[in-house]
Amino acid sequence: MPNRRFADGEVVMGRWPGSVLYYEVQVTNYDDVTHLYTVKYKDGTELALKESDIKSQSSFKHRKSQSSSSSPSRRSTSRSRSRSPGRPAKGRRRSSSQSRERKDDKKKIIQETNLALLKPSENNTRRYNGEPDSTERNDTSSKILEQKLKPDLEIERVLDQYSLRPREEEKKKEEIYSEKKVFEMVKTTEKVSSKTKELEFGGRFGTFVLIFFLPATVFYLLLMCEQDDPSLMNFPPPMPALESLWEARVFGVFLLWFFLQALFYLLPIGKVVEGLPLSNGRKLQYRINGFYAFVLTAAIIGTLLYFQFELHYLYEHFLQFAVSAAVFSMGLSIYLYIRSLKAPEEDLAPGGNSGYLVYDFFTGHELNPRIGSFDLKYFCELRPGLIGWVVINLVMLLAEMKIHNQSMPSLSMILVNSFQLLYVVDALWNEEAVLTTMDITHDGFGFMLAFGDLVWVPFVYSLQAFYLVGHPTAISWPAAAAIIILNGIGYYIFRSANSQKNSFRRNPADPKLAYLKFIPTATGKGLLVTGWWGFVRHPNYLGDIIMALAWSLPCGFNHILPYFYVIYFICLLVHREARDEHHCKKKYGLAWERYCQRVPYRIFPYIY
Repeated sequence: MPNRRFADGEVVMGRWPGSVLYYEVQVTNYDDVTHLYTVKYKDGTELALKESDIKSQSSFKHRKSQSSSSSPSRRSTSRSRSRSPGRPAKGRRRSSSQSRERKDDKKKIIQETNLALLKPSENNTRRYNGEPDSTERNDTSSKILEQKLKPDLEIERVLDQYSLRPREEEKKKEEIYSEKKVFEMVKTTEKVSSKTKELEFGGRFGTFVLIFFLPATVFYLLLMCEQDDPSLMNFPPPMPALESLWEARVFGVFLLWFFLQALFYLLPIGKVVEGLPLSNGRKLQYRINGFYAFVLTAAIIGTLLYFQFELHYLYEHFLQFAVSAAVFSMGLSIYLYIRSLKAPEEDLAPGGNSGYLVYDFFTGHELNPRIGSFDLKYFCELRPGLIGWVVINLVMLLAEMKIHNQSMPSLSMILVNSFQLLYVVDALWNEEAVLTTMDITHDGFGFMLAFGDLVWVPFVYSLQAFYLVGHPTAISWPAAAAIIILNGIGYYIFRSANSQKNSFRRNPADPKLAYLKFIPTATGKGLLVTGWWGFVRHPNYLGDIIMALAWSLPCGFNHILPYFYVIYFICLLVHREARDEHHCKKKYGLAWERYCQRVPYRIFPYIY
């Protein structure tokens, strides 16, 4: 094994791949297997370089002081002695000055190509002066390199075909191809999924506790809602008999619901789009038909109601349905972890590859588990849980009318159902936007998302409607109007902020977005500093929290239980914002620090 020359933290001169230029870098890591150094440039860019591409500062300065190896006149003389068939005949031989001019032109083209390659990541102050020199790109640097070299390589192939290349240019060509191969090797090394070193959610102990704490929280909330006085002082609520929590028929109904939504997902309707590039550059395809699935589900529910099918069964066995969903999510999580053990390294989630069974089981070991073209994570993200949430709310509305002998649902129940229906329909209508979220691009599919999508969303997010069935609350029309306005403000912030972000990510060159300013980054992407994203760093989270408050207000102020959702949601989004902050700081480096200076508030303006 070769000895390591440079230590971690040492400042050296590193050659930028694809060029002959060296920049000051800091060694951050060394891989004993690949013998590559991970170095960090001043603008935050991190690359893996071979030892031959790194020089100490003292030796680099010494080499720069030496004279060049050969003068243009020598190269011209060498060229004139070449026996290439492309050499002009004696009667019309080029003069030495013409030869030098041609040589200098060729040299200039190569230099311009190298400088163009460096432009997205070079360390200069113009990058951060508010005048971006590039728009957002999702392509990898290796693709940019291919596009830049393509015209020159076409010329190279023509010269090869007719043997018009002098010998020294042959050497230059080999050098260029060698640089390109080294650069591609470096990018490939970067793409390989590495072990997760920074553990979240309290690490191994924290994730172990959450696997039991999350189901216990769901059952506690549902049991409290069934009490006449759901006060926190009445803890713990009376526990039902264990045998009453499970019913095979209820589990069968849940399976029927799950596979019905899977059938809708497989229908060949709706457009097919590509997701964001994966670590290996590949893009997965997704069928966007969530809204059609919602319409078909609504048609089936409407048909059942028309034929007077009793949906009250769901309300009477609500706790059993929650248990069935929890059991199914646990079984699905076990299946996902077992199959992930055979998944290729490049398919593993960057945050769920720690090597610790419990941690990877919770966070998700595989990023995009698929059965054929059926994407399990993408399907569960929006279909059975989100659409099921709306169905549960409707069942609670009908239960309120039946139990209290009402000809119409209460105003509070109408507001809760309407607000949350709007939220779900908006998510399904803008289904394509979920492809850019952290859940899809970063988090693996494990217990955290499986339980969250199939249990937490339908059974906790419907808590307000479930509460109102047993604890009816009357509100005045002025109060209802104020709550509607509050929800409208939250929805407007949420939708317009997400639309700005998604439009900019898809096509930053869109003339409609010309008014938006952004800070370019070393990755080729831009950080918006105008519009909603110049107001706070996560305006969509702000809109979400305002809407969550509006959903809880119709339940009155007698108990804190219906406000669990907004309290939990604030904690969730603050934690998610901290995760975003950590990932963005690592990804964008100095550009993220400048963005934080421009936009100091994270979620709540002038507060946090």
